[in-house]
Amino acid sequence: MPRQDLPITSYALLGLLTFGDELTGYELKQRADMTLRFYWVSPAMSQVYSELARLTEAGLVHKLGEGRGTTYRITAHGRRDLAAWMRETPAGFQVLKHPVALRLLLGHLVDTDDTLAMLRSHLTALEEELSALREVRESLRGADHDGEVFRHPALVADWGLDYLGAEREIVARLVKRVEAGE
Repeated sequence: MPRQDLPITSYALLGLLTFGDELTGYELKQRADMTLRFYWVSPAMSQVYSELARLTEAGLVHKLGEGRGTTYRITAHGRRDLAAWMRETPAGFQVLKHPVALRLLLGHLVDTDDTLAMLRSHLTALEEELSALREVRESLRGADHDGEVFRHPALVADWGLDYLGAEREIVARLVKRVEAGE
């Protein structure tokens, strides 16, 4: 049975420690920024350290050293708890919490040109994110076969590419509809 008192971010950070290396808090934050940001909130540096303290106290992470060179690794207990969380906790359903959708909902408060500028700006941001995620996906190539440690991160990267690509298509259609006055 997984711990009930840990937020999902704790499990996300635990998961980032399962790839066979020990990381400093700073390195864990960098890994989160390179991976989690595409499909989960990348925690702030202060949150990384507070979660590492919580995970260490719970015996899920082992702290090695002190000061700036302190590294962390997942413990056997942490792996078991993470696996139990994966098996026994419902994944839940994603709630669309999208700032562009919220602004489009309130588009009647501004000129059509403002709405179009916002949507076009989002298209540009989507292209940038797609480009960044393509780089991440390429970095996994060669270690992404069945049974390899980066197999599942590669699957998530592929999912993210499809997801962002679909959103790009949706927003492009919305731009056309707003332009046409539909």
